[in-house]
Amino acid sequence: MRALLLKEIRSFLSSITGYMVIVVYLLINSGMLWLFKGPFNIVEGSYASIDSLFLISPWVFMFLIPAITMRLFADERKAGTMELLLTRPLTDLQIIMAKFLAGFILVVLAVLPSLVYYISVYQMGASPGNIDSGGTFGSYIGLLFLGASYVSIGVFASSLSSNQIVAFLIGVLLCLMMYAGFEQMAELGSTGAELFVLSLGINEHYISMSRGVIDSRDVLYFVSVIVVFVAATRVVIQSRKW
Repeated sequence: MRALLLKEIRSFLSSITGYMVIVVYLLINSGMLWLFKGPFNIVEGSYASIDSLFLISPWVFMFLIPAITMRLFADERKAGTMELLLTRPLTDLQIIMAKFLAGFILVVLAVLPSLVYYISVYQMGASPGNIDSGGTFGSYIGLLFLGASYVSIGVFASSLSSNQIVAFLIGVLLCLMMYAGFEQMAELGSTGAELFVLSLGINEHYISMSRGVIDSRDVLYFVSVIVVFVAATRVVIQSRKW
């Protein structure tokens, strides 16, 4: 599993894809937070905070992460190496987890440079350090859980098709559904079912963690989403043997 994980990471970093994801993520956030006028601009804000980063990132990741993961299984199928991969002395779950972890590591590498925003705002406040560090790092933890969930969705989407574009579109639609779809359905449902439907969506739990409080229920939710999509990917992979 370790060899496959390292192979996938090298594959990301030896091509332009991995670097483009990191650069695009940072460029979009930097532009929205520092350059362009609007509600997300930190300089125009009235208090020291990088909350805008955590409002923008889920939508940016919604497109970037499926772009990362679309090739993980789709490329194997298109190249005809899927069968060779499955004959390795690895279980299906180990293969899936290696690809999942490779995608997640790239997400972490994209998020890490954004700590520069935190350091900058920390120094720019009316008095240095006048920023809610607990809430900020709680938001970072929530963002990493959200990124991991998107990666699991993207890996599942990639397992469904040998066409990378199709896998990308499926990944984007599933991420959109999981992030905002349940919120929209809750608005159409009855009052009694509204809270339950909301709790099925990623956004509800992401907002909760962004307040700086790491609730075990939110952690369990994100872990459950990852487990469900990893298990679904395993079913798709195993179906090729039937």
